[in-house]
Amino acid sequence: MLSRLYIVMTSKEHWEKVYTKKAVSEVSWFQVSSGLSLKLICKVARSKSVAIIDVGGGASVLVDELLASGYQNLTVIDLSNSAMEAVRERLKERASSVDWLQDDILSYPFAESSYDIWHDRAVFHFFNCDKERELYLAQAKKALKPNGKLVISTFAEDGPVQCSGLAVTRYSVKKLSETVKNGFQLVEHYREIHTTPWQSEQTFIYCVFQLIEPVSPS
Repeated sequence: MLSRLYIVMTSKEHWEKVYTKKAVSEVSWFQVSSGLSLKLICKVARSKSVAIIDVGGGASVLVDELLASGYQNLTVIDLSNSAMEAVRERLKERASSVDWLQDDILSYPFAESSYDIWHDRAVFHFFNCDKERELYLAQAKKALKPNGKLVISTFAEDGPVQCSGLAVTRYSVKKLSETVKNGFQLVEHYREIHTTPWQSEQTFIYCVFQLIEPVSPS
């Protein structure tokens, strides 16, 4: 069995190559606007001061749009320093308002109850084994505050079977809900057709889950 360190290092190498060989606007997941992600975050955020983490944020414009919308407590975590450096250069002086974490979300030592909203567009579907999914969800549960929101988007069942040369797991709303299950309750869900820079279509689902307190045995 490959060690966890080997998997992390090879994954980091993969994403660094992606972001150094292609312009930000040339990757398949590129969006001119973060659209549904921004809409859902704004919908569930109680105030502009809520703590939001964008997991696997890469070079997404979501952080730009959240800052422009007045959100003040933002964190981006990604394996690729090249991706985050592209965003920092784009944001210029506004970059200092964001907490940047170059690390693996499966092993990063999150402090308990740190965030109100955990956002993930197109990261979770890269975890193709139960162990990785369990680690991911344990991290989200640890990092989220009580009643925090998990805003997560994956390829739909009729979406691509690969992304950036890597296999993915596709989900229906039911399948994703059953995977997330213990500790989270589905609040709402959406379906979206994303158009890539070369005009092909990819189907995504977006789900909002709320972290729920475990029921104490009577």
